Amino acid sequence: MTAPEFDPALDNFRAIADAIATLFFPHAEVVLHDLRTQKVDYIANNLSKRVIGDESSLEDMLSEDVSDRNIGPYEKLNWDGQKIRSLSTVLRDSEGLPLAVLCINLNISLFENAKAALDLFLSPSKLIPQPDSLFRDDWQERINTFLHAWLRERQLSLNLLTRDHKRELVLALHAEGAFKGKSASNYVANVLNMGRATVYKHLKELKG
Repeated sequence: MTAPEFDPALDNFRAIADAIATLFFPHAEVVLHDLRTQKVDYIANNLSKRVIGDESSLEDMLSEDVSDRNIGPYEKLNWDGQKIRSLSTVLRDSEGLPLAVLCINLNISLFENAKAALDLFLSPSKLIPQPDSLFRDDWQERINTFLHAWLRERQLSLNLLTRDHKRELVLALHAEGAFKGKSASNYVANVLNMGRATVYKHLKELKG
């Protein structure tokens, strides 16, 4: 079988097809349809088992009524039963006439399976409330809950706290009774990435 003769006018589009297929490999196929011949001109990362030279049947794309540049995304079924999400782009020549159609076909079955696995793993349906016998005196849990509520209210993140923020937070935790737990000072110092001496200094300021 002789190799297909490629029209140089579509070279740039073939390069784009290769680039997209390479970036999303192995999940994406890119098919270039030549509207002048109504045949498949090029296939990058063939997932559909089509062949260069197959009929495209895209005569409607030559209509003057076609003004869309991008068509989709839409879903279809591949030969192996896997879901494909596709986007077709109408490519025009220098005079604005439809020249080719570039179809990007993304196999989303892998992502759907991953989502289903994550949904099952993260499902709260099998969770039970925290047992009182284990968490009644869980001062670490209470510190964590207060700490992140405090951060959310101020739209702050733990790794971006300034020294002033940390001082304010230590004082707020003290007001909540967070330091009544054994080793609570050490825990707060570790969480806030502070020295224990600094935590004690802030607490001493309150007593003073």
